Amino acid sequence: MKDARAALRYAKAILNLAKDSNEETVVNDDMLFIATTISDSNELEVMLTSPIVKASDKIKVLNALFNGKVNNITLGLFHLLEDNKRIAMLQSIAQQYAIIYDFDKHLQEAKVTTAVPLTKEVEQAVLDKIVALTGEKANLVNEVNPNILGGFILRVGDVQYDASISNYLNELKKEFDNSHFIPKI
Repeated sequence: MKDARAALRYAKAILNLAKDSNEETVVNDDMLFIATTISDSNELEVMLTSPIVKASDKIKVLNALFNGKVNNITLGLFHLLEDNKRIAMLQSIAQQYAIIYDFDKHLQEAKVTTAVPLTKEVEQAVLDKIVALTGEKANLVNEVNPNILGGFILRVGDVQYDASISNYLNELKKEFDNSHFIPKI
């Protein structure tokens, strides 16, 4: 818990620094890139959290991986974490930054489940509809699940709208099961 609070404090400080330079969006992209890179590489995650590997070696690896690909504010974070012996928290800080950035920009995540991948036109129409309904922008995540047969399931925050064919068929089945209609023979 202590590390989670510390990660949040670092993330807030980096966001404030990035806002001062009007680079918060660029730094957010960096943080998403860093979080994804670390989660995709078990070796990198182990190396960053290992007490055996020297902090200077960790910085060399981070610079080799991210130098030229991330903003100077992000590179400065690496050195700050090295100085404070907190490099192991990099992934957590990156994730916290993305969360508070989205909150600060009034962005929410909308998850739409479809039987087939969304086209760009449909994706834009869904995003427009979310803004019309909620008044806030959203990052759209498309999950493909052929089991829904057709239609879609949209989840924004704690609200879910199920317009899938499988849901429709299940509701129809419930209606038939609950009806007391007995045909005459």
